[in-house]
Amino acid sequence: MNTDTIAASATYPGMSGIGIVRVSGKDAIGIVSDIFKSKNGKKLSELKNRMMYYGWIVDPEKDKVADEVLVVAMKGPNTFTKEDVVEINCHGGIVSVEMILGILISRGARLAERGEFTKRAFLNGRIDLTQAEAVMDLVSSKTRNSFDLSLHQLEGRLSKEIRNIRQSLMDLISQIEVNIDFPEYDEEEMTVENIKNISREILKRFDKLIKSADTGKIYKEGIKTLILGKPNVGKSSLMNYLLNENRAIVTEIPGTTRDTIEEFVNLAGVPLKIIDTAGIRYTDDEVEKIGVKKALDKINEADLILMIFDASKALEGEDIMIIKEIQDKKVLYLLNKTDLPEKIDFENFHKIKEEVIKVSIKGNRGLEKIENKIKEEFLKGALDVDDDIIVSNMRHKNLLMKARKSIEEVLESIEKSLTLECLEVDIMNSLEFLGEITGESVRDDLIDKIFTEFCIGK
Repeated sequence: MNTDTIAASATYPGMSGIGIVRVSGKDAIGIVSDIFKSKNGKKLSELKNRMMYYGWIVDPEKDKVADEVLVVAMKGPNTFTKEDVVEINCHGGIVSVEMILGILISRGARLAERGEFTKRAFLNGRIDLTQAEAVMDLVSSKTRNSFDLSLHQLEGRLSKEIRNIRQSLMDLISQIEVNIDFPEYDEEEMTVENIKNISREILKRFDKLIKSADTGKIYKEGIKTLILGKPNVGKSSLMNYLLNENRAIVTEIPGTTRDTIEEFVNLAGVPLKIIDTAGIRYTDDEVEKIGVKKALDKINEADLILMIFDASKALEGEDIMIIKEIQDKKVLYLLNKTDLPEKIDFENFHKIKEEVIKVSIKGNRGLEKIENKIKEEFLKGALDVDDDIIVSNMRHKNLLMKARKSIEEVLESIEKSLTLECLEVDIMNSLEFLGEITGESVRDDLIDKIFTEFCIGK
């Protein structure tokens, strides 16, 4: 474990009201004390803990003021990292923050790696691995629901449930070992029956957590939503409606959109990654051809496709080509321009005829049906974000599935009348997988990989 002192900007670089430089480690207070000149003339090490003080950061080598600041020192272990921590509030912008970081490094601090503050909090026992991962999820949240999910995980809701399941498994192992070591005091038949009952209960708890993961993934990562159709059917108009801004150019000229445009939109608490594409048609325009190819390539990546037809025109070869390309995907079929005389005919496509949602994007009619349909398709039996334990991390889901498989194998072994030692191996495997979720039995290389995905300063 690193015991040196690290420093990093805790705020995003750029124009802002304030910038915050965070320092953590055994020499944090000493290093900042050497470069902070308080208004009352006292050194930081002499000032009260957890009180904010006004003063200046001074470069000792140049005897020059770097910036006017507010500084607070917090002594460990009652800090996020459980180490001594100092936060320097300076003026926002790149120059001030970089100057202060440069002075700190010249005095013995080291620039923090990605996620190193949170990693230290984990390694020092301040939080477990699920809570550490929740920190980054909070930062990247795109809706209130995804933020609440991350906040609940940071509070330890998932950790508590995992610990409870692990305790039940450890109780089973204890009972098995008593039976193996002292068979005269513990009836094997009763032990096996108890293992069977508890295993079935644990399977139910696993199932509930695993089932929540699909909804959790949607709230966290969003629904990758691709808008497809021929030129001038209303793709860009739909995107502008969903975003509530004129993000995409709308004209009567076919082929206006040449490239994909991607934006996030909050739809009833669910983030949608909306991708507007070039109108799909046969064309000799080389630039437009590239846009059409990119649109078709995006089909495989999409969770949902919004396929738009023009009600005022008959089905054409391009429409049929797109229908064939997306037949294996989750699709909402939209019939736009229904305020005009209807010429389209879905006679050979009965499924589309039954499912198509009639809208007029220009006339702002029927668009709420799109929102309702998306919620219906992706949030069937939606969980209560406030009350339920929801798994939103695919690493956690995969480990839960492995842990569940091991408990299934326990029940299979009982049916085959295998020995208690065999049952114990499967239970231990399940415990190991659950330990990887919370970090109690995780490998160092996996820990390093998880924290490299964090931003610097977290």
